[in-house]
Amino acid sequence: MIRDPHAAETLSRSAGEGGAQHAPSEGAAAQVCVGIVTGAHGVTGAVRVKSFTALPEDVARYGALADETGARKWRLRVVGAAKGVLIARLAGVEDRNRAEALRGLRLYLPRAALPPAAEDEYYHADLIGLSAVLADGTPVGEVRAVHDFGAGDTLEIVRPQGQPAMVPFTRAVVPVVDVAAGRLVLDPPPGLLTAVAEDAA
Repeated sequence: MIRDPHAAETLSRSAGEGGAQHAPSEGAAAQVCVGIVTGAHGVTGAVRVKSFTALPEDVARYGALADETGARKWRLRVVGAAKGVLIARLAGVEDRNRAEALRGLRLYLPRAALPPAAEDEYYHADLIGLSAVLADGTPVGEVRAVHDFGAGDTLEIVRPQGQPAMVPFTRAVVPVVDVAAGRLVLDPPPGLLTAVAEDAA
């Protein structure tokens, strides 16, 4: 499941009671965050990397990684694992001071470098920024984030007025996801959206 708002991991809409499974369209970001350096490991330049890919070691699978600007790039080689992180080496980082200076660095890949998602699966980054509408075309808002609170994935949809709506990402509630068109269609159960409006009032 997704562990970060910019994760490259795919997710599928869970079946739940209604059935289904789960980040850029043409207008979305051209790069995707696949990991973050959490600190140095040892004294020879190794770093700890929290991976956001479905298989953690895949963070090093698809080519050179870049910072958010794309100005700096590194080849990453996984050399081990620790609790919740990978131990890796970045080309050119050969001592602890340089490794520690990279703490907090987000590591990106071009969106085009990632393999296509399976049927009925979506990269988290492909969902962010999609417009949310009802079946009759009524605008609801825009997907701002994807959350996993332990009971399945949830879309956070920012609305023009009032609080964001938290919508379960199931096929029953989100029957249509059209990344190419930049939108998804909602079929919310009675009270889901009106409850948000009432809370805001």
